[in-house]
Amino acid sequence: LFPMAGAVAGYLTGRKNKSARDWLVLAVTVVELLGALLLLYFPGATLRLDGICGLGLTFQADGFRMVMALLTAAVWMMTTLPSRSYFAHARNRNRYYLFLLLALGATMGIFLSGDLYTTFIFFEMMSFASYVWVVQEETPEAISASRSYLTIGVLGGLVTLMGVFLLYHLAGTLQLDALRDACAAVENRRLLYAAGGCILFGFAAKAGMFPLHIWLPKAHPVAPAPASAVLSGVITKAGVLAVLRVIYYLVGADVLRGTWVQKGFMTLTLITVFMGSMLAYREPLIKKRLAYSTVSQVSYVLFGLACMVPTAFEGAMLHVVAHSVIKDALFLCAGAFIHQTGKTYVRDLRGIGKEMPITTWCWTIASLGLIGIPPTGGFVSKWELATGSLQTGLAGFDVIGPVILIVSALLTAAYLLPVTINGFFPGSDYDYSGLTNKEGGKLMTVPMILLAIGVVVTGVFAQPLINAIAVAAASVL
Repeated sequence: LFPMAGAVAGYLTGRKNKSARDWLVLAVTVVELLGALLLLYFPGATLRLDGICGLGLTFQADGFRMVMALLTAAVWMMTTLPSRSYFAHARNRNRYYLFLLLALGATMGIFLSGDLYTTFIFFEMMSFASYVWVVQEETPEAISASRSYLTIGVLGGLVTLMGVFLLYHLAGTLQLDALRDACAAVENRRLLYAAGGCILFGFAAKAGMFPLHIWLPKAHPVAPAPASAVLSGVITKAGVLAVLRVIYYLVGADVLRGTWVQKGFMTLTLITVFMGSMLAYREPLIKKRLAYSTVSQVSYVLFGLACMVPTAFEGAMLHVVAHSVIKDALFLCAGAFIHQTGKTYVRDLRGIGKEMPITTWCWTIASLGLIGIPPTGGFVSKWELATGSLQTGLAGFDVIGPVILIVSALLTAAYLLPVTINGFFPGSDYDYSGLTNKEGGKLMTVPMILLAIGVVVTGVFAQPLINAIAVAAASVL
């Protein structure tokens, strides 16, 4: 709730003093990060606001909720830092910062929610707040993309709401701690599965799973780089968390394991992993290439959840963290390339490593993480995912799963590393005479450097995170 109050204060301040508004917004994100760190000292803390929004709102800080809250606050602060440089001469900055903080509060509400009702309330708030980012530039492309984003958001929200209504009617509760036992006692399993299917549909749309992925490649290229970083790094993970709650809290892994539902879900995720990587490989626009990459990488997480074994579950949650850090770094780097040079196509970035070496090195480190090269966080998560897929016991999937993950990793290298190779080694025919230093200022470079360091730190020092996720995995499997 604090960022939402900060959003109003920032908006009112911005109408009189834009510089004070910028610093106030940054201060709100810093305080929110400190608050998320403070939660680590109060594991299991709960907050119930009765009578708010009808059924009341419930929040809980335990296990993976605290991890995601901390990750969200850190990413938001990192993407707010360079916003002053990106929007130095942009219009509607006051509006952007207003909805930036509203979306931060809504996203924190999703990750800290203690029941599906609270999850749904904040999920819808997040969807409409982040819509403003997509339409921010108000170009024809942005308006067209915003329509697709809003259509998927409204459609997904309505279907999810139908599922929530039906689930509450059948189980009599939406509290996550009590939901599994309540669902086990429901006699009409068909209606229960229908409720779960509706909720899954709506949340999977935000996660970008095929065939509901169409908003991602449209929204990311037109949104400002800091907004694209948050959309890819965090917003899609809100959909993932909701999918997790449907599978493991509503129905239960024991019920779905080995059924056609699990096999169908795994098939869709693997199709999305391969399809997203192939489309990214074929895409010449750098930000759209990263958008298709997000389609693929988020389905790595969904595949791990669909395997329904502890190792794959741990790999999925590790990849949530690793991908958030990596993709935020990549989008900030891409935004810096575009902002400083005006070049939006990958082929035009030849020699960029000579003009923007710091940014290109950050891009390279993040790319190695997304490919899955040790000792990055991406390597640890993908190792767990591949190992877990071998443990499913499902004929065919225990082979094709790791194969597609490896093929996707090769495609990832093919669509990310050309920026590095052609950037640092442009060839003997490259004209070095007109080289100038086009590196952005500290507000641009410092967040990229910190995120690049985070890509390595999450791999080298992954064990504490693995231990925390293992506890969460044991409670739901």
